[in-house]
Amino acid sequence: MLRLAVPLLIAAFAGSALAEPPPEPKVEKTVAEDDQVRIEELKVRGETKKVTVKNKNSKAPDYEIVVNDAGRESAGGTGTGLPKSGSGTRVWRVLNF
Repeated sequence: MLRLAVPLLIAAFAGSALAEPPPEPKVEKTVAEDDQVRIEELKVRGETKKVTVKNKNSKAPDYEIVVNDAGRESAGGTGTGLPKSGSGTRVWRVLNF
């Protein structure tokens, strides 16, 4: 009788642990704005993923800052062909689809 009860208890605990999905990541969207520019920032799990800068009163094009992923840095560079930088690299979009 005891041999049957132990596997049933283990299966019950394992089944309840596997049934719960992982929690959703915390996503934050921040907007900073003044007379000249609008800066939109996207953070996932507290890590900045995307920064977009939009100019208001000038003909300068909008641009995006590609944020370096610290966990994927190598000794030789970023792996994306972009130079290493502490804050990221500016990228202008040429074509929009």
